Amino acid sequence: MIRTTRRFRRSAGRSGATPKVVALGGGHGLSASLSALRRITQDLTAVVTVADDGGSSGRLRQEMGVLPPGDLRKALAALCGDDEWGRTWSQVVQHRFVSQGELHGHAVGNLLIVALWEQLGDPVAALEWVGRLLGAHGRVLPMSAVPLELTATVRGHDPARPDEVTTVHGQATVALTPGEVQEVQLVPHDPPAVPEAVQAVLDADWVVLGPGSWFSSVMPHLLVPDLVSALMETRARKVLALNLAPQPGETEGFSPQRHLEVLARHAPKLTIDVVLADEAAVLDRDSLIQAAERLSGTVELARVAAPDGPRHDPELLAAAYDRIFRMHGRIGPWR
Repeated sequence: MIRTTRRFRRSAGRSGATPKVVALGGGHGLSASLSALRRITQDLTAVVTVADDGGSSGRLRQEMGVLPPGDLRKALAALCGDDEWGRTWSQVVQHRFVSQGELHGHAVGNLLIVALWEQLGDPVAALEWVGRLLGAHGRVLPMSAVPLELTATVRGHDPARPDEVTTVHGQATVALTPGEVQEVQLVPHDPPAVPEAVQAVLDADWVVLGPGSWFSSVMPHLLVPDLVSALMETRARKVLALNLAPQPGETEGFSPQRHLEVLARHAPKLTIDVVLADEAAVLDRDSLIQAAERLSGTVELARVAAPDGPRHDPELLAAAYDRIFRMHGRIGPWR
């Protein structure tokens, strides 16, 4: 068991460098991970899912044919510093307009990202410009340069037919679907990965997957062939961060170990080095340890939940990551 504390040091090797860390995910879960990781490394890259089709992102995607910018915006905001500049820009890009017109519900950061995409014609370069404006402590990349559609096979989507398996379409629908999600897929089925994202995984010292909406934010990365190949080829160690609680609809009733079984079903050849879970969220530790061992990994339990609600505390999560990076070895000195 890990006993965490709010005091930690930046992970460093003999040269004083910090580890290269790549975090995969989307939405609030990835934001929580990035808020923690930026406290312990100066070399951080977020690789973000691009299948969102709801809210402001969905409207911009439908109207302009662009990548959904919302999860990219959240990742950039999470990388903002705790100084006045960082806090101000984080609030600005997250600000949503409230009106009776077409701007209602749009986030400022979504519009800014799309404007730079139109100006530069390069999604990666545009996100780097936004990151420079925000003073982001890291880099944000889309996992693919084409908008993706998420589909899911669901058992019992219609409560009147609990044994019937149907297909539902769209990330927003999958995230809230009634019934039991069996599997998710992407359309197109073999989407191209952004080359910079693949290279970041190959060059990393550590790769972090999760926390986040399991089927709609975490699993999509395992459905991009080039990313999965990079995850299996990289010499980086891999951490899987579990959620604090099942998500209503998408993973309702799931145990921590069942989350691992879902990952193994979507990427059967992928191995994980460390599974990180909140100690209060694990009721059956032996079953979780066995599930982790089937992925070739070990389990680290830590207190990472905020005391005021079901969310990760960034400093406690940072301390847990820091301890894992230090205690589970590395290939060599941080590059």
